[in-house]
Amino acid sequence: MKRKIIFLLNPIAGNGKRSDIRQLIELKCTKENIDYRILPTNAEGNYDHIREKILHNGVTDVVVAGGDGTISSVVENLRDTHISFGLIPCGSGNGLALCAGISKNPSKAIDLVFAGTPVLTDGFYINNQFSCMLSGLGFDAQVAHDFAKQKTRGLLTYVKQTYFNFIKAKPYRFDIETTGKKITANAFFISIANSNQFGNRFTIAPKASLNDGLLDIVIVKSMNKLQMLFDVMYQVRKGEVRQELLHEKSVMYFQTPQVVIHNKELAPLHIDGDPKTTSDIFEIKVIPGAFRLIRPYVQSH
Repeated sequence: MKRKIIFLLNPIAGNGKRSDIRQLIELKCTKENIDYRILPTNAEGNYDHIREKILHNGVTDVVVAGGDGTISSVVENLRDTHISFGLIPCGSGNGLALCAGISKNPSKAIDLVFAGTPVLTDGFYINNQFSCMLSGLGFDAQVAHDFAKQKTRGLLTYVKQTYFNFIKAKPYRFDIETTGKKITANAFFISIANSNQFGNRFTIAPKASLNDGLLDIVIVKSMNKLQMLFDVMYQVRKGEVRQELLHEKSVMYFQTPQVVIHNKELAPLHIDGDPKTTSDIFEIKVIPGAFRLIRPYVQSH
């Protein structure tokens, strides 16, 4: 079947030049004789017009030029159409792309859209909201909320917001329930990961896989902030997944298909790097094979 591709270009993601990416898309699609259209993303996440094109015009792929939040929004809205999704990473973190082996070089990323393999990829629901790679409560979510308010985007702005929030970070109380076990923890943050990293090659969940049917839960407990830095970096380097829940550990890491988190002090929430409204309870469940992501070929679990 001849491919028809819609490219969605996020006009504000990261610091890249959108016009350069547009020109690359036009050049490469013309060379490959690909039927394509380039459309903008929208902040409201309304893609009904694209759904109509998929259903009635034979669109086979939707490729997002943007960051983790943009791809998550597009996939949430269109994954039930059973098309394949591609990614040209140009966000501030690009955690999904890095985990999936998709190059940050736009030219190589577009080439992969043509030559790569659609691989069934997990997602998860956090309450009724979809996440495709990583969501979190606490410190990193506050960074996401403050980052979204800045006039400039990109890695430098993100680093600045991370530093400012690290100085004033405080722990939150959480009650966590999973597979018959309960944990009470005062924690700086909790990460719920399908991807293995925040982005920018900072690996927070070293054993995470995009298609293993499991979520990786990382709980960074209350401690001296310098100790927090040391322990998180140790966790990143060590890469151990402990199936047992060790309450004496400063950084806890376990895998599960579902978890319930009672957010006692209304810690802020982010979903795939985008700030979201928090809640006092989160029911979180993996969705195996939620969508088809075009990436270098990998062996499915």
